[in-house]
Amino acid sequence: MMPQGNHRGRPGRPGTDRPHHRDQSTLNTTRIVLNATPLSVELFDDVARQTAREVAGDSRKNKPSQIRQFYDELVMWEEKVRRDESRFEEYLPFIRMLNAKAAYAQGRNHVDANFVMLIHHCLSQVNTPQTLRNCKLFFEAFMGFYKLERPSD
Repeated sequence: MMPQGNHRGRPGRPGTDRPHHRDQSTLNTTRIVLNATPLSVELFDDVARQTAREVAGDSRKNKPSQIRQFYDELVMWEEKVRRDESRFEEYLPFIRMLNAKAAYAQGRNHVDANFVMLIHHCLSQVNTPQTLRNCKLFFEAFMGFYKLERPSD
C-alpha cells in the first residue's frame, strides 16, 4: 500500500489537498491588436500604459527583471527575423515557445495569469515578420510604462 501524503498534488491521487488551478487572468487584451492596418494610434501609448498598470497589480509576482527576460528573448527573435525574413516560419515555433516559458514561470510563481495571458494574446497574433515587429514594439512600450508602475523592483 502506498503512503497517503507523497503524491505532491497529482490529480486523482490520495493525499492531494492543494488546488489544481492557477489564478485567473483579469487582463483586458481586446485593444492589443498587432495585425491591424493601420495600427491603432493608441497601441504604443494608452493601450501599453493600461496593460502595464494591470500587469503590475501583483507586487509579489511580475518583477521587472523577470518580465525583462521575456522581452529580451522577443527582441532576439525579432532581430533574427529582421536579418533573414525567409527564416520566419522556421523560427515561429521557437517564438511561440515563449508561451510555455511563461506558463513555467507562472508555475514557479514568478509571473501571474495576467502576464501569461498577455504573452499568449500577443504571440497568437504573430504570423508574419511585421506582426512580430509590432509585438516587439508593443512590449517595448509596455516595458517603459511597466518601469513607471514598478520603479523600485
